[in-house]
Amino acid sequence: MKYYSSFRSLQQDLHQGTVSCRALVDYYLNRIAQQAHLNAFLAVYAEEARQEAARIDAKLAAGTAGKLAGMVIGIKDLLCYANHGVHGGSRILNGFVSQFTATAVQRLLDEDAIIIGRQNCDEFGMGSSNENSAYGPVLNARDESRVPGGSSGGSAVAVQADLCFASIGTDTGGSVRQPAAFCGLVGLKPTYARVSRWGLLAYASSFDTIGPITRCVEDAALILEVMAGADEQDSTVSQQPVPAYSEKLEAGGLKKIGYFRDSLESDGVDPSVKAVLRQTIDRLEAEGHTVVPVDFPLAKYYLPTYYILTTAEVSSNLSRYDGVRYGHRSPQAVDLDSLYRLSRTEGLGAEARKRILLGTFVLSANYYDAYYTKAQRVRRLIKEEIEQHFEQVDFLLYPTTPSVAFPLGEKSSDPLKEFLADIFTVQANVTGVPALSLPLGTDSQGMPVGIQILAPAFGEEKLLAFANTLEIQDQAAVSV
Repeated sequence: MKYYSSFRSLQQDLHQGTVSCRALVDYYLNRIAQQAHLNAFLAVYAEEARQEAARIDAKLAAGTAGKLAGMVIGIKDLLCYANHGVHGGSRILNGFVSQFTATAVQRLLDEDAIIIGRQNCDEFGMGSSNENSAYGPVLNARDESRVPGGSSGGSAVAVQADLCFASIGTDTGGSVRQPAAFCGLVGLKPTYARVSRWGLLAYASSFDTIGPITRCVEDAALILEVMAGADEQDSTVSQQPVPAYSEKLEAGGLKKIGYFRDSLESDGVDPSVKAVLRQTIDRLEAEGHTVVPVDFPLAKYYLPTYYILTTAEVSSNLSRYDGVRYGHRSPQAVDLDSLYRLSRTEGLGAEARKRILLGTFVLSANYYDAYYTKAQRVRRLIKEEIEQHFEQVDFLLYPTTPSVAFPLGEKSSDPLKEFLADIFTVQANVTGVPALSLPLGTDSQGMPVGIQILAPAFGEEKLLAFANTLEIQDQAAVSV
């Protein structure tokens, strides 16, 4: 089977009849079986995908197929799909079957995308390495001794290893962008409220977003175009109209871009990552763009603010998994108290339990104002800070991660080190702005380096067009 770097080239072959949806599905199913050791998929919908492929082949022949006809997609194990399991990477929901389909997933299906399976992830999205899944870690296909990033690690590896064409992940603190960077892919976190969260298992409700992991910017634009928009099931989703992102990928004109000064000066950033960022800046300047350093005095508060607020929301959101209504129920329970305690202890992993305890602490009566209220105030200041910068520049440029993919187990014994892997991604979630990770180089060992671009809220149209220009000019990744 030919490797397709863009959906445009795939659809050309579909319309010319040189490939069929059924052949594509069979190819991906074979690839999934061959690469099962990567642990990217938790469930594969083989017969269902074949049936859908046959249906869509008929629609292609009749000229009635949707705009995603032939796109074989995997979905993260946090997204509901009616009559299919959804476990959130956790034993607490082992065996649970969803009764409805997430809005974002349904919109993909309505345009004739084919869902091939459910992908591994850190438990409820809590992690930066995909080592916190109850179903085992995912391996980076570029180097199987390394992590793929998290929490959407299975989603990223599935595209990286050519197990599906694209994936749908979720991003609460970088969980689409960081694995995309570690796996050499495009990862898009939309503006908060751009895509409905209906049908997404909640981690931190005021941070969670749904976004695509793809091989090129154009495909990310197309998928966002399909998923985004108002939804009567989600009162927090934006009512703003959705542009035809995939048809507006011409950047047009010179831009003013700010880069985070500390990302080139900090000792905590790998030299290889700095080198790729420096090359990107030099290229932009050579093309006539204005590139200026910017400072964020509040940067040291990003991670504390993020973790205080997300753990508080986790404490609330995960309280529903109590062994009473659905999910794991301890057979050792003898009364209501032991039912709650044992079911949650047995069903939830160490990272989830830790974050629930931290969140319960910051929400407690004695510490609510000292931590939670103060963090909300700081979040507002961080949002104002980035808005002020966007009054001066069109985009902000960062590394996506401070390093390339690290070895399995390297940071699992030190939570602080793993938290720091999110240092450049959490700002977009705290402030709600859109951000995209683009693979723009590799280190000396061939591991991908991602560069991240941030835009003002609801600025996806310009963000995608600018990223598309960078991608076209960087078709051959630079090794440093």
